[in-house]
Amino acid sequence: MPVINYNNRSFVGTENYDSGDLTSEIVFKYQQKGDVVWALFEGPRIKLGTLVAQADPDGDLEMVWHYLNVNGRLVAGSCSSKLEILPDGRYRLHETWRIHDSFEEGHSVIEEVRS
Repeated sequence: MPVINYNNRSFVGTENYDSGDLTSEIVFKYQQKGDVVWALFEGPRIKLGTLVAQADPDGDLEMVWHYLNVNGRLVAGSCSSKLEILPDGRYRLHETWRIHDSFEEGHSVIEEVRS
């Protein structure tokens, strides 16, 4: 298996990023040091968001995230992401997430974009 490294990779939502605050226009900019992964994101309805995760040897992530939307609402949650490496070497993450205050749960997919 190839060495997994999220450093300097950018992702956009490809599934279940079509409503609410998180849309396909948001770019998640990932960084990594050891098994610690983090990202910043912002977009039309997000002033600023961050996530921090722990990567396992297969590249799967356990994370917590939060963001401040343009209406001043602070939203926080957790997510488990399963890594898929595409034939061209890009990463795709299959996410299972939960928003903490509303207990809303869902699934989504983000995919690496080449710059």
